[in-house]
Amino acid sequence: MLTANRLIDGTVLYWRGGGWVETLGEADVFAEPQTADAALAAAKDFVTRNVVVNPYLFEVKDGRPVAEREIIRAAGPSVRRDLGKQADV
Repeated sequence: MLTANRLIDGTVLYWRGGGWVETLGEADVFAEPQTADAALAAAKDFVTRNVVVNPYLFEVKDGRPVAEREIIRAAGPSVRRDLGKQADV
């Protein structure tokens, strides 16, 4: 999967079909490295236009992040469970 942060407010974003969505469940999962690399290259245009910062690819298994960092980023701020994306669950 491909992620970045929206520059204006820091919201974690995920790549979907040439643009960005706010939830992990809506994002594209790349089965092939070439497809993932092409999406990352396309995301660089959003950096140039000051829409997002630091786009990068991360590993998922069965549509869920593998790394703890990405699990936390997908849930939202970890300081309070009543805020962020985890409050919607």
